[in-house]
Amino acid sequence: MANKGKVYLVGAGPGDPELITVKGKRLLLGCEAVVYDRLVPLELVVTLPLKVQRYYVGKSAGKHSLPQDKINDLLVDLVGKGLKVVRLKGGDPLMFGRGGEEALYLKNKGIPFEIVPGITAGAAGSAYAGIPITHRSTSVFTIFVTAHEADGKQDKQVPWDWLGKVRNGSIVGYMGVKQLPSVVDKLIAGGMKPTTAAALIERGTTGMQRTIRGELQYLPTLAKDADVQPPSLFVIGDTVALADELSWFGKGFLSGNKVMVTRPASQAQAMYEELRSYGAEVLPLPTISITEHVDIKQWKELKTIFKSAQNRSDNNGDHWLVFTSENGVSYFFQQLREGGYDYRSIGNFSIAAVGTGTARALQEMDLPADFIPTEATTKTLAKELSKRIAGKDSRVIRVRGNLGDDTVERSLEAVKAQVIPLQVYRTSTAVWDDGMKALLRENPPDVITFTSGSTVNGLLEMLGKERALQLTKKAVVAAIGPVTAQIAEVAGIEVNVIAETYSVAGLVEAIVNNTKEKA
Repeated sequence: MANKGKVYLVGAGPGDPELITVKGKRLLLGCEAVVYDRLVPLELVVTLPLKVQRYYVGKSAGKHSLPQDKINDLLVDLVGKGLKVVRLKGGDPLMFGRGGEEALYLKNKGIPFEIVPGITAGAAGSAYAGIPITHRSTSVFTIFVTAHEADGKQDKQVPWDWLGKVRNGSIVGYMGVKQLPSVVDKLIAGGMKPTTAAALIERGTTGMQRTIRGELQYLPTLAKDADVQPPSLFVIGDTVALADELSWFGKGFLSGNKVMVTRPASQAQAMYEELRSYGAEVLPLPTISITEHVDIKQWKELKTIFKSAQNRSDNNGDHWLVFTSENGVSYFFQQLREGGYDYRSIGNFSIAAVGTGTARALQEMDLPADFIPTEATTKTLAKELSKRIAGKDSRVIRVRGNLGDDTVERSLEAVKAQVIPLQVYRTSTAVWDDGMKALLRENPPDVITFTSGSTVNGLLEMLGKERALQLTKKAVVAAIGPVTAQIAEVAGIEVNVIAETYSVAGLVEAIVNNTKEKA
């Protein structure tokens, strides 16, 4: 069989994970291996199916996790195994990203490839700062330039003296923080007015974006005083002044806050988006992973129960489906379909959901919950549902994972219900690749969120108790509810925020309110 391996050089965009192109996202979701850089939005990687092979090859100033020749070899090796590979690069692959070099290497090796453009930081970062890089009658052209080679090279390739004569246009410079004093001196020496409007944009399009503006002659001093760090770019030209009127980004209540999400990536997308809507920089660092578990023996037993429930004339008591997590909902109905059943199989079942999140997952399948306890805990669910079904000779399918206790089962059995526990998923401690480890190392969180006791235990197991406690002491710790908070506090983690409504939306709301109170 012919080798079907291929490499897709995909631009991930400048930082905001929602700025990847539709084609880039489609290829990413369909790939078998991803090789990604440091400035790629990590959310794009962690939300991929667990079966996708991940390789972090990030580079920062003066530090390479993998040299370029080794990256080239890795691509060749993966394609040689017949894999569909996405080479995910920050911004646009061919804009100062060495995408051309990698494409040439693949071409010389006879390896098929495609190039999928991405939104480059120079365009997106400027737009998020409210700076049009072209504007009728003010800037009729834009020059993109790398400042990385301004110092330390004998043969200068960027004609700074010529650029100093530029008028009626904009200059956008990449990788120029360290070289900024030299660049500004050369531009002014070449004839550019010292009073020309200029800006520095740090970590553009992310929740940590900062924009520093002033006259060109003062830009290096402003950068030093503000301690501007890479990745940053500079914009020089008269349109910078338009930011006074066009600035729009970075005004959310959580802007400038790094929020660590420990929730499993497979179910965290809504939380990521909700946090970003308030301006937060999301650190997608799940401490647990969820995988499917199929209990063949129990599904065979359910056939009899389904038939019993469908026999309306049979005086066989109530039938209930009890869900205590969104994962349970997802995997139960997936396995129901794969087992050859449909919704008619559960047509005569009443449905219980532990809380609003689980109920919402059911509602998305057009199945409203018949019962939701007054408090979103398994203890309250067990107590209140037991009262409801007492004396009715009920049969209950208790959908669950591998963790947690048997509170629901014991309470229902105490009122003579027949309880069939059905495990449909497994929770285990997550495994972080080098990119995820680098994200935490380089971005200590301001807020750490826990959406279950297992996310707490996952962090403790991954980092070790001493390091986990050190990390949490330097951040605001937010828990989805009192049960999760109690598990954290027993482990020695001080919880600062507890959601009043035990849901992801309630947790985000509590974090926002806490930030407002401190402002």
